Amino acid sequence: MDKSHKCDKSDKCLEKREAIIQAALELVAEQGFHGAPMAMIAEKAGVGAGTIYRYFENKDDLMRWIYKNVEERFVEVMMQGYPEHGPVRERLVHIGTALVRHLISEPLQLRFVEQFHNSPYGIDHRREKIFGQQKKDIISELFDEAVAQQIFKPLELAILFSLFFGPLVDICRDHILGFIKLDDVLIEQVVGACWDALRR
Repeated sequence: MDKSHKCDKSDKCLEKREAIIQAALELVAEQGFHGAPMAMIAEKAGVGAGTIYRYFENKDDLMRWIYKNVEERFVEVMMQGYPEHGPVRERLVHIGTALVRHLISEPLQLRFVEQFHNSPYGIDHRREKIFGQQKKDIISELFDEAVAQQIFKPLELAILFSLFFGPLVDICRDHILGFIKLDDVLIEQVVGACWDALRR
């Protein structure tokens, strides 16, 4: 039974669940999955150790639920003002720019996603996203469209994703760490460079 939505919607119930989610997000971002046992998450959230299991089946359920919600937030941000009928380049630049701006404003989410992608959770998630039978999302459809139109290099989807999103994530991390200072002009240049890496 999925407990992730098992909440009576009272303020107290919602506050506890949000505290658990935030505590897990912070601990994983700071210490990795192995450094975030359920007992420590409960302590940081200020709830009893057994309370988490009222909302989530186990740690796997909690971590996947957090990632799903972080990913949904990414998509929501990228779709704001999305030029649905614009050229491929305009649409992809919009997605890349929106993602960079969001990640540098939400460093905990960036660190959590990095930890997730480098864990067994993330490997399974990526395998399903790339090779699974689930319905393609708007970003995958955009990449497929660009390949079909011979705009992008004829490479596998996983490689194209890495060439575009990999550098953006790395550059966001460097901004957060203070190695570089991203502004609107530099963000535009960086996203444009990632576009150049994809096109024929």
